[in-house]
Amino acid sequence: MTTTRKRPAHVALPFAKLLLPVPLIALCAAPARAEAPSSEMLPPSSSSSSPPPASPATAESPAPPPPWHQGISEDRKQMALALFKEARIFHRRMMFAEARAKYEEALISWEHPELRLYLARVLRSIGLPVLAYDNLRLALRWGPGSLDADKEQEARAVLRALVAQELAAIEIRCDEPGATVLMDGKPWFVGPSTQRQMVTPGEHVITARKDGYFTVAKPVVMLAGKEASGQLVVRPETTVTTPRWPAWLPWATVAAGVAVAATGSVLMWDAESRNARDHLRNQLDCGSSCEPSDDYRYDASVNEGWLATGTLLVGGATALTGAVMLFMNGPQSYRNEERGDVKIEIRPAASPGAAMVTVRFVL
Repeated sequence: MTTTRKRPAHVALPFAKLLLPVPLIALCAAPARAEAPSSEMLPPSSSSSSPPPASPATAESPAPPPPWHQGISEDRKQMALALFKEARIFHRRMMFAEARAKYEEALISWEHPELRLYLARVLRSIGLPVLAYDNLRLALRWGPGSLDADKEQEARAVLRALVAQELAAIEIRCDEPGATVLMDGKPWFVGPSTQRQMVTPGEHVITARKDGYFTVAKPVVMLAGKEASGQLVVRPETTVTTPRWPAWLPWATVAAGVAVAATGSVLMWDAESRNARDHLRNQLDCGSSCEPSDDYRYDASVNEGWLATGTLLVGGATALTGAVMLFMNGPQSYRNEERGDVKIEIRPAASPGAAMVTVRFVL
C-alpha cells in the first residue's frame, strides 16, 4: 500500500507573495489614467509656464519663455484653462455662441495663439469670416512655432481660403492730416495714413471728413477674391466771391446805348432839317394857296424821322440796360466746386490659385 504525503501549506506562501503586487499595480494605474489631460487641451509645450530644462552648458542663461507667457501669472493661466475647457464642451455640442463667449473670456485672461485658433473656427462656423481672418492673423503673429505644425498648417490654409473665396481687401491712402476716414459709416483711421481692411463681398462706402473741407464719399462694389486700392483726396470748403458779370460789360453796354442814342439824335436832326427844306420849296413853287402835290409828301424826311425815332429808342433802352447791370453787378459768393475725389483700382487678391486677370475701373 502506497502512502502519499501531503505538501504543507506554508510551501505555497512564497508564490502568493510574488503574485500579490500585480493587482495592486492595476489598481494604482487606473486613477492615473483617469487624471490624464484631454488631448484637446492646450498643448503642454504652450500651457506650461516654465521653459524646457536647459542643458548643463546653458544652465546659467535659460531660454526666455514664449511671448504669450511673459507677464502672465499662474492664476490667470489657470482661469483661461478652465474657461477653455468650458468652451470646448460648448464647441463639441455645436453651441457656437456660448463657445465664442467663453473663448473670448479666456483670451482676456491669457492672449494665447491656440485660443485664437479655436475662436477663429467658431467665428467661421457662424458666418463671420472677417473676424475669423483677424483671429487667425493674431494666432500666427508670433511667427512659426507659436502653434503645433498641424495647427499652423491649418491656420494658413484657412487664411488662404478666406482671402480667395469669402473675403475682399480694401487698402486706402489719405495724405490729409486730421481727415477722418470711415468705412460704411464707422471710423476707420485718421490721415495721413494708409490702412488695409478685409471686408465681405458687396457694396462698401468709403468716406473722408474734415472740418472746413468737403465730405467725400464713394461706393465700392467688391467681389470675393478681389483687392481694391486707392487714394482719398479732399479739398478745402472755400467761398469764392466774384462779380456777376465782368466789370467792363455794364460800362460797355451803357456806352453802346449812349452811342446809339446819339446816332438817333443826329438822324432826327437831319430829318427835321430836310422836312423844313421840303416845306419851304413847296411854298415857293405853289404859293400859299396851293395844295402840296404827291411828289412833295416829304417821303425821305419822314422815313428818316422814323429811323431816328427807332434809333433813339434802341439807344435809350441799351443805356438803361447798362445802368441796371451796373447796379446789379455786386459781388456774388459761391462754394468752390473742386470737392476732391476717390480713385479706386480693383485687382485679384494676392493668394495662391487666384486668376491673373486684372479688373480695373476708376470711380
